[in-house]
Formats: sequence, structure tokens, C-alpha cells
Amino acid sequence: MVFKTNAIVVFGFMALMITIFGVIVPMFSDGGKVEVPEGSALVFAPSGVITEQPAFVDPISEAFNDAAGNASAPEESVYDLLEILRNAKDDDRITMLAIYPGGITSCGSAMLEMLRDGIADFKTSGKKVVAYGDMFTQTQYYLAAQADEVYIHPFGGVLLEGYSRVRTYYAEMLEKVKVTPNVFKVGKYKSAIEPYLRNDMSDYAKEANRAFLADLWSIYKTDIAAARGINADDIDTQINNYAETMKSSNGDFASIAVDQKLVDGLKNRPDFRAMMIELVGENEKETSYKQISHKQYLKAIKPPIEFVNPNSKKVAVIVAKGAIMDGNQKEGSIGGDTLARKIRKARTDENVKAIVLRVDSPGGSAFASEVIRQELVKAKEQGLPLVVSMGTYAASGGYWISANADEIWARPSTITGSIGIFGFIPTFEKALGWAGVHRDGVGTTELAGSMDVGRGLSDDVKTIIQANIEKGYDRFLNLVASGRDMTVERVDEIAQGRVWSGVKALELGLVDQLGTLKDAIKSAASKAKLEDDDYDVWYVKRELSEKEKLIKQLLNSTIGEEPVEFDTPKSTTVVSDLMAKMQAEMKKLEGFNDPNHAYVHCNCVIQ
Repeated sequence: MVFKTNAIVVFGFMALMITIFGVIVPMFSDGGKVEVPEGSALVFAPSGVITEQPAFVDPISEAFNDAAGNASAPEESVYDLLEILRNAKDDDRITMLAIYPGGITSCGSAMLEMLRDGIADFKTSGKKVVAYGDMFTQTQYYLAAQADEVYIHPFGGVLLEGYSRVRTYYAEMLEKVKVTPNVFKVGKYKSAIEPYLRNDMSDYAKEANRAFLADLWSIYKTDIAAARGINADDIDTQINNYAETMKSSNGDFASIAVDQKLVDGLKNRPDFRAMMIELVGENEKETSYKQISHKQYLKAIKPPIEFVNPNSKKVAVIVAKGAIMDGNQKEGSIGGDTLARKIRKARTDENVKAIVLRVDSPGGSAFASEVIRQELVKAKEQGLPLVVSMGTYAASGGYWISANADEIWARPSTITGSIGIFGFIPTFEKALGWAGVHRDGVGTTELAGSMDVGRGLSDDVKTIIQANIEKGYDRFLNLVASGRDMTVERVDEIAQGRVWSGVKALELGLVDQLGTLKDAIKSAASKAKLEDDDYDVWYVKRELSEKEKLIKQLLNSTIGEEPVEFDTPKSTTVVSDLMAKMQAEMKKLEGFNDPNHAYVHCNCVIQ
């Protein structure tokens, strides 16, 4: 019987290998590397979610999905996009940049600013930049506006509406289905848990949200106005009067964009293609303009496995991206143990002279946040300079892990603060009772079995949890006071779970400087007394297995791959956006795994 089982396993493995080679070998049968056509336009068409750190995808799964053409929920690294722009700037084979931002579904404000800077740097080469799309959302338009010329389809438009903070509230629903939301919190502005207690937004939440949204919207308008040569103050007026403008223009969405100087002209796809052919020439097949996609270009310039000189002095950059969860987590989320291990790997490397923690996180588990912070404190105790660079979010637990740095850098639009804490335990005793299901038993103490969600929480248990939450808030205040050289009383004044923009955080002393990740790296090197040309930047990542390295090399070679012409701009839909938001909400609940049920989390996503 054992022999038969082993034989089946061996046969199955052989069949799998045959299948894999049957798929992969044809992909690489024709030989050759990605060629960049001379005098071509770089088609810069990011799609899906632009992120600091894409979620982990098994390389074999990625290979099959790519081969089948059914890859789902695409994510693109903002650092890959910046590397593409940086290389193309000085690449004589690339004569211009064509931006197609219509496929972007999500991109945080800090990453938009990073891409803006990358496009501005590309433009210093003197090469032309154009942007085209059917219709631009607010996020997509921010990138399009950075071009020298912007065009949309005559049936398209530009949708600017301002920033909002809208949430779904479940209190009435939970009451109807007889679920008891046991909530414990400290901080009058700590609104992350409000949807389970209320049917509307509290006045405190409205106050905080209006303040930071106003800061971010002012930054957006200023950037757009500078890029397009228009008055920032006119943007609000145009949005508020849009209904009347649509009536007077007979509903011509696209013409309004031209009149308001948001775009330079209207072109259908054949007309835009003809314009591009005039600028860079026709491709060999005479089907479109001479071009290379940004993904193909990345494969041409980036080695499949990055080489880091093991003997050079280094500034280690560690990315903390996503919700903070207990234990080990893959890229796309922050595992307390996983990130602590990366920090330990960096601080125990004798060639690492400074550490930069890049934070893009709304927080999460208080316990996991503390596990990470303790490892960072160890790095400081060794004498390593520790600098934090904040991305779009560095709030609540994201601030917890940042507070003890030697220096904190943020973007003006960073969402940070949210120094507060809460606990959340739903119980189902009413729902079970309604269905005629009851739980009963005995225990050796008053607390035995007290965390049974089928029986509800006793007053003693509630007292214990609330005391733990209050202690957690006290710890949060003290570690911020220590790290930022403030009194606990002063921290409490600006804490209470309130969210701040990067601009306001600088005024309040929660951050030290406004700037980029590059600025933070330079500062860390300076603190370590390293000269500009005397160190390498090392991004500390999970090491790939030998199998993963092989697959990655095969995928990156693109041998035999047919280049795809880009003539059809991508567009997002209201339904796809809504589904993405619902999936994000469910994923958030799945991440509530703190062993003490204590969370330093900021629900501060903007729309």
C-alpha cells in the first residue's frame, strides 16, 4: 500500500514537471532578449494598484497566470516605475514618453508625488511627454497633468470632485442580526471602530477628517495648477458649479475639460495614433507608432536577481507596507515577526552603517507593533542611525514603530498620527439565543471560559480588557514622548486618536522634515558619516529560494515573447472600484489577530 502511494506521488510529480516544461519551454523557444526599438516612445501605462511593496505572489503561479493571460488584481511597484523613468531619461533609444494612466485603480498621495517627481526628472532631458486617455479619474489625472500635452477622447472627460472620507456603518445591521460589538477604546478621535457602534460619523471624526482632507486637497490643487498653468482657486469653483456648466455645454464632458484648460485637446484613438506616428515614426509592422511598453522596458533594464556587493558599506532600507499583523506575513502585509527578522538581519550585518525604515501603514496589532519597535530600539542601542521615511500612511501602529527614530521624514500629504488604541470582540449570544442555541458549562475560576464569543463577555472581563487598552494608550503616549522629546501631557493633547497631515505633523513636532525617501537615505548616510559615493543602498527583502530564483530568471528573460502594441487606453469603472473597496474592508477584518485584542489602527483611507 505504501509502495502504491509513493508511486502515485512520484507519478504526480513527474506529470507536474512535464506540464510545467510544456508551458514554460515554448515561452523561451525562439531565443533573444527584449529589444528596445531605436527612436521609440516609452509607453508608460501603469495599471491596478500602485504600491510601495506588491503582495507576494508565488513565481510558479505568476508564470501560469501570465501565460494564460488571466492575472488578477495587478499591483505595480512604484520603485519599478521610478526606475523605468530614471533609465529612460538618459536612454538615447527612447525619444519621448507617452503616459496612459487610465488603468490605475489606486495610488496613494505620496506615491503620486513620487511619480510626479519622476516625470519632472525625465522632462529635464528635453524629451517630449504626452498623456492620453478615454476618461481620467482624479488620481489618474494627477499623473496626466504632468505631461507637456494632455489629450482625451471626444466622448471622455476629466472627473475632479475633491477628497472625501465616506464609510459604511453597521450598528443597525448588527442589532438586527443580534451581534454584540464589544468595543474598548481610548481617544475621542479614535474612529476606526465607529462603524460597529454607530450609524453615522461622529462629530469628532468629522472634525479630524475635514482638517486633514483640506490639507491634502490643497496640495492636490496646488500641484495640478502648477502643472497646467491654471489658478488653484478656480478648481473648487469649477467643481461646485459643474451641474450648471454641464447644462450650458449640452452635457459635453470633454469640451468642458478643454475650456477649463485641464486638457489641451480632444483626439479619438486613430487621431492620437496618427499624431504619435508623426512624432516617432511607424513601427515595422506599420500598425502603430514605434513604442515599447514600460513593462517590457523594465525587463530590458533590470536584472532578474538584484546583486548587492556583500563587502560594501550600506544604508539598509526596510519597507513596512500594509496592515500590521501578529506573527509571520508575506509581502503586502506587515508581520510583526517577519519585519523584526528583517531589522535583525540588517542590524547584525557588520557592513550596515544606518537603517531607513520606509513606513506605509495604517497600523494594526499593538503587540506586533511593539515587537517591531523593540528590534528597532536594539539597532539604535548598537549605535546605528535610524531614520524613518513616511509614505502615504504612517498612522497609529505605523506611528508606533516610527516614534523612536533619530529622525522622521514625511511627505506633505502623508497621513500620520492617530495615536490611540482600541479593542474589538464581537459576541453572538443573542443571535444563538434567537436561534434556540444555548451555551452553558462550568469552570474552575470565575474567568474560566470567559472569552467564549457564544456566551457574551462578563463585566469582569470587560473591565480587564478596558484596563489593558488604557494601559496600551499610556504606553503609546510614553514611547512617543520619549522618542519626540515631549511631555506626556503634550502628546496627549495632539493624540486622542486624531489623524494629521504631514504638513500639520511637522508643525506639531510629530515629524522632523518634509521630503522624499531619497532625502531620508541621504540623511541616514550623513548621520553615519558616509560620503555620497561611499555606500550602497540595500533594500532588505525576503530571500528567494533557489526554485524561486530560477523561475524569476526564466520569467524575466521574456525569450520568445511577442511585444504588445498599446493602442487601447484602459479605464476603471464605478463597479470595479466598489468591489475593490469591499474586498479591502473584508481583508481588514481578517487582519485583526492581536493576541490581546488591542489595535493601534487608523481607518483613514481617502476617496
